[in-house]
Amino acid sequence: MNENLFSSFITPTLMGLPIVILIIMFPSMLFPPTNRLINNRLIAMQQWLLHLTSKQMMAIHNNMGQKWSLMLMSLILFIGSTNLLGLLPHSFTPTTQLSMNLGMAIPLWAGTVALGFRYKTKASLAHFLPQGTPLPLIPMLIIIETISLFIQPMALAVRLTANITAGHLLIHLIGGATLALLNISTATALITFIILILLTILEFAVALIQAYVFTLLVSLYLHDNT
Repeated sequence: MNENLFSSFITPTLMGLPIVILIIMFPSMLFPPTNRLINNRLIAMQQWLLHLTSKQMMAIHNNMGQKWSLMLMSLILFIGSTNLLGLLPHSFTPTTQLSMNLGMAIPLWAGTVALGFRYKTKASLAHFLPQGTPLPLIPMLIIIETISLFIQPMALAVRLTANITAGHLLIHLIGGATLALLNISTATALITFIILILLTILEFAVALIQAYVFTLLVSLYLHDNT
């Protein structure tokens, strides 16, 4: 059990070649385009959820920020569907890889910061030095604010990686404990199995919440810089 604890986080390979690109592309098949006048219930529910989410997330943005709506909706769909697919047995969750999450967080964060320095130069520079700062504290505050700015993409990636990884490890551990207790005490195994079901339901919620939190924070960074 201890040897296979982190096996689900290893990048899968086929004939020695990594297939993570195919896994990343797979969630896009869950949202097929449609040209029908009347959609089925699944597509109608997807469109309703997308409309509701985009309406709440883009309400705070001006015209410049609303140009990012397609990217933000694509981001939340990708992260949410990838997290949910990772809960299937014998599957791989790309969002448990810190490198991939950094690959999403850094370009989005850099884009928002670049917009801020281009269109709101004075306001962006003012964040490094609050008004009324005593003269001796100016160098220290500039260093602190600079570090806090560069930590933002790392916090985005680490938050998503830690939450998804922790949930998968808990499911793995409790599932292994349930199998081990099955031959020792059926009543105890039943209790752990119920806990496993409740934890799985919780992980479904966490998968969607983390996708929303990641996208919402990117949206807030965008709002601060547009």
